[in-house]
Amino acid sequence: MKIVLAVDGSPHSEEAVQAVLRRPWPDGTTVRVLSVIRILTVLPPVGDFLGVHGIVDTPGTKEIKAETERLVGVVADKLRSAGLKAETVVKEGDPRSIIIDEAKDWFADLIVVGSHGHTGITRWLLGSVAQSVVAHAPCSVEVVRNKQIQ
Repeated sequence: MKIVLAVDGSPHSEEAVQAVLRRPWPDGTTVRVLSVIRILTVLPPVGDFLGVHGIVDTPGTKEIKAETERLVGVVADKLRSAGLKAETVVKEGDPRSIIIDEAKDWFADLIVVGSHGHTGITRWLLGSVAQSVVAHAPCSVEVVRNKQIQ
């Protein structure tokens, strides 16, 4: 079985990690621990009508990448300690599309993601990663929620 486990370092993604750890999985199961770094995309300068959207490398980007690599490594170590095969992937972009693309490209059987449970204007502004993944995933999706985390 191939599982994509999307993590972002929040208590909600830690709940998703714990959900994977609590369950018995078939022999040979591999968990791909995925974290996505959101990159700021900006429009080209006003005078550049034929320009293409660019990526802004803001101060602290290298530190964010290093911290994200550390996060997926720690999660993978937890999974390995529980007897699962684990690998790590860090990508940049929109988490909603990257998670779905990773599952498609890797032929995953399951995506596990935590839900922040945003509502109202916050959900509208940020978008719901979990909702988008459920709507567009090429495989089964487990959304892990913990109502005690706010």
